[in-house]
Amino acid sequence: MDPANRLEAAFAAARMYYAEGQTMEAIAGTLSVSRSTVSRMLRDARAEGLVEISLHPPGVQRVEELRRTIAHRFGVRAHVVAVGPPDSERERLQAVAAAGAGVLEEMLEPGMTVGMAWGTTIAALVAHLDPRPTPGLRIVQLNGAINTEGAGMTYVSTVLARAASLWDATVHHFPVPAFFDFATTREAMWHERSVQRVLETQRQCTLAVFGVGAFDAEVPSHVYTNNYLTEEDLASLRADAAVGDVCTVFLRADGSFRDIAMNRRCSGPDPAQLARIPRRLLVAAGKSKSLPLRAALRAGVATDVVVDEVTAASLLALR
Repeated sequence: MDPANRLEAAFAAARMYYAEGQTMEAIAGTLSVSRSTVSRMLRDARAEGLVEISLHPPGVQRVEELRRTIAHRFGVRAHVVAVGPPDSERERLQAVAAAGAGVLEEMLEPGMTVGMAWGTTIAALVAHLDPRPTPGLRIVQLNGAINTEGAGMTYVSTVLARAASLWDATVHHFPVPAFFDFATTREAMWHERSVQRVLETQRQCTLAVFGVGAFDAEVPSHVYTNNYLTEEDLASLRADAAVGDVCTVFLRADGSFRDIAMNRRCSGPDPAQLARIPRRLLVAAGKSKSLPLRAALRAGVATDVVVDEVTAASLLALR
């Protein structure tokens, strides 16, 4: 049989088998060939590209629907990671961090300035990054990290240093408290030339990456478990109906933030400042983060979101 006729016969067998659901025995009878010949025809059809087989794991349609709904409702590019309810919160965090690392790496461009917040989620994301040297790349810390004990910078410096080594980037640290004791101290510090230099570098960001903090996350948000907030601070946040934070700026459920008392003492960029950055990647994992995640999306802090499917479903179920 010449090659053209062989492919025609292979296609005919493939059409009957895959499109019409006929058995190989029935196809053999129709074509007057043996069953083994039909098996070879089907193999040839796959090898020649006449047949393409796609596998769709359970839940793919559900994940795609969650992605589309989040994108439409909040006006963002959404990435929903398929992880099931049996997975633990830590497993979901690792899956989302790995996916977020991939999205972040695709966003990198030579000469850009990347603003990075710090916390449990971003530390996990950085741990999943692959080497990707990018000429002229700069990393700037978006919010201060020093806590009431004077610690915190070592943790943040380690995370940013790892990203810098993988990207061959320079790092601009922000060595100020995460939260100042007094709003007047923050105002005074913001006039210092060393702080002004970092703030100016932040204003040059074309990409930012950050998580969202929740008061009761099963995998604790770093800012709520490492002596950054006093009991008086927490009482003040409860009184102001705060539900979580982005870059240590607290938000209410509706996304408002301007009149929350703690925000006068915070060191991070508020949603209005973040919105000036062209690309803003928000990475979140954990069902308990659904409420602060919605607040963040309502505040318009993100252009791109990476979230696991359980958190995505919880987010969309909120009323």
